[in-house]
Amino acid sequence: MAKRERNPYFDNARLVLIFLVVFGHLIQPFTSESSGVNTLYLWIYTFHMPAFIFLAGFFAKGSGSIRDIIKLAKKLLVPYLIFQVIYTGYYFLIGKDGWEFEMFYPHWALWFLFSLFSWHMLLIAFKRVPAAMGLAITVGIGLIVGYFGDIGHSFSLSRTFVFFPFFLLGYLVTQNQLEWLKHIQFKAAAVIVMLAVAVGIYYAPDFNTGWLLASKSYSSLGLPEYGIIARLLVYVTSFAMAASFLAWMPQKHYPLTVFGTQTIYVYLLHGFFVQFFRQADLFAVNHLVDVLGLAVLAALIVFALSSRPVRSIWQPFVEAKVSILKEKLKHHGRRRRISA
Repeated sequence: MAKRERNPYFDNARLVLIFLVVFGHLIQPFTSESSGVNTLYLWIYTFHMPAFIFLAGFFAKGSGSIRDIIKLAKKLLVPYLIFQVIYTGYYFLIGKDGWEFEMFYPHWALWFLFSLFSWHMLLIAFKRVPAAMGLAITVGIGLIVGYFGDIGHSFSLSRTFVFFPFFLLGYLVTQNQLEWLKHIQFKAAAVIVMLAVAVGIYYAPDFNTGWLLASKSYSSLGLPEYGIIARLLVYVTSFAMAASFLAWMPQKHYPLTVFGTQTIYVYLLHGFFVQFFRQADLFAVNHLVDVLGLAVLAALIVFALSSRPVRSIWQPFVEAKVSILKEKLKHHGRRRRISA
């Protein structure tokens, strides 16, 4: 498969999605205090991870070669282990409960790295299955696993199975098919879908966030018998919301688009800020202005963690490389020779 050229459409989408990840984590502690904040939080969670996972699948190769598997392990599992250790120490320092190190019980957002590696491995087999059948099987598995209480946060198993249909769909969809979403009819329908879901969430009686996080069994979510129906409705909603989101992503390159190329740094590092804010209880949400303030803070965190100075420090841990630091030292040495 030929390597796709970088498309600003995808970088724009990644930038908005990683902002929503950070913003969602910032407002989460205040969801129980405000129905408006709770609606916004749940609305974001109906699509931001499904869309992220869909985009990851779109760029997956699924070659299955030993070389690619080793490369994926270095890219995903090594940072997972490194940040498991780092977050364990950090949680201990700030006095957060549950700081103990467990190899296969991902700290907070690190589940995504473990699951992403697993999705790539599953893709090796599923790409050989006819598209419609493969999607049907993965959705069926995602529905069934909810009945097993042992399949949960450990090994990131529940999320791996529940979210895999989005990854597989991303792999199967072509660039031309994605272009259909840009038609005016789809964009108009997208607005209706996103508004309808927002209204539905607002009036939903005590909707449990666990349905969107996909890490708990039906029994623990209070629907031991009919949870499969609830998850199916969540699937339909998330597919529609992710498509609606992508329909409105701009296709042009903007000055901020470049920040969408470094989302892995933001994803791995923003937890240091968010967990500190939560532990220190620094913020409160009493007015709309407070929510807007947290949105600005989320944007600042995204831009700061995407910056070259931050990446130069963390690149050895995230990418197992020091190319940015080497380039800076080389440039500094060149400047000294010129000045001399």
